[in-house]
Amino acid sequence: MKKITLLAFACAMFMGNFSAKAQEVTYVEDAAQGYLFNKMQDNWWIEVDGGAGVLMSTWDAKQDFGKRIGLKGQVAVGKWFSPLLGIRVGGEFNQMLGVTHKYGIGYRPWNHTIGTYEGNALKPSKFNNIGGFADVLFNATNWICGYKPGRFYNAIVYGGMGVHWVYEHEVTGAESRGDDWKYAGGGDPHSRNFSARAGLLNQFNVTKNIAINLDLRFEMLQEVTDGPGHKTWNEYPSALIGVAYKFNKTEWNAPVVPVCPEIKYTDAYVDDLRAKLEAANQNIANLKKQLEDCRKQKATPVEEKEEAPLATIYFPINVSKLVGVQNKIVGAVSEVMKSEDSNYVLTGWADNYTGNDKINTRLRKERVATVKKSLVAKGVEANRLDAQINDGNLTNYGAKCASLDRAVTIYRAK
Repeated sequence: MKKITLLAFACAMFMGNFSAKAQEVTYVEDAAQGYLFNKMQDNWWIEVDGGAGVLMSTWDAKQDFGKRIGLKGQVAVGKWFSPLLGIRVGGEFNQMLGVTHKYGIGYRPWNHTIGTYEGNALKPSKFNNIGGFADVLFNATNWICGYKPGRFYNAIVYGGMGVHWVYEHEVTGAESRGDDWKYAGGGDPHSRNFSARAGLLNQFNVTKNIAINLDLRFEMLQEVTDGPGHKTWNEYPSALIGVAYKFNKTEWNAPVVPVCPEIKYTDAYVDDLRAKLEAANQNIANLKKQLEDCRKQKATPVEEKEEAPLATIYFPINVSKLVGVQNKIVGAVSEVMKSEDSNYVLTGWADNYTGNDKINTRLRKERVATVKKSLVAKGVEANRLDAQINDGNLTNYGAKCASLDRAVTIYRAK
């Protein structure tokens, strides 16, 4: 994944510099990078198949071909671990049709003394195999042609093993004659046989989740019905057709990789690139010079900003008493002062645009005295309050804004 990351970074840098000449980077799935594994709950299916098989053992071959065709069925569940490899397990039923000796399966119809076969001593036989199996599947179509989502046909080769129980006759114990097919030794009334199998599963995808199966199979069955104590491997070709249902996610995704746009290099395009490169180099040189100049400059001391007043209490013209909302403001300020240990400077102001100096000086003194008296009455110690006046204007915004100069300001003492 490091190569993919580096490629994406290179494309992004390239497009950042030359976006005017090319399209943006695109991202596509690249099967050459392999395929990503899906979650464990994905790519499962369940199938039901039915068909027929033909037993091909030495004795059974004496029977007509059509009379040796028996029913066959299976139910299985499977999972694909990649677009190529999967497994399936299930249970199956095989109906086995053939011939055996009419005097019992322990009888040998071959006469070694005279070298003849007592063919008239054979009779039809029928027994059932019921058991389980496990197969390993390999998707040959995806291997040869590459994985393609939604492909209609897939050729899947497989091989596996099975174990079956033959519900007919126990083949161990003393021989017996007669048509009752029983043995003097008694015991379990069935035998356990093994099988090896290989086949071609032809799968036709009708929809995303439903497929039709045509399963062509060849098995080697371990057969015991030709004589007690003699297990032989016999051929058993078969064909089944059925349906499979796929659930959860059924497709595979390849890693996403960036694709850089193709650039056609012409003389004019190369000249343009050179001009841009020179401009970029010049900008770099200018930035280096500015940085060097900044390093040589002395740092300018930062001016300390004037502290804002704790409160400003405004008065109407020619008034020095506290009324209405002014009392509430003084009350709130007193609560702050009582919660702190600071001292405070109270300054009385009056505008210099109305009245005369005598009147304005009196208003300044009366206003600051009124505020201090009110604060003391609300519980603030008098020795923490420094009352003074200022003959200037509080704002200096002119006569139209004279109302802003009729006030008492309260600052924390430095």
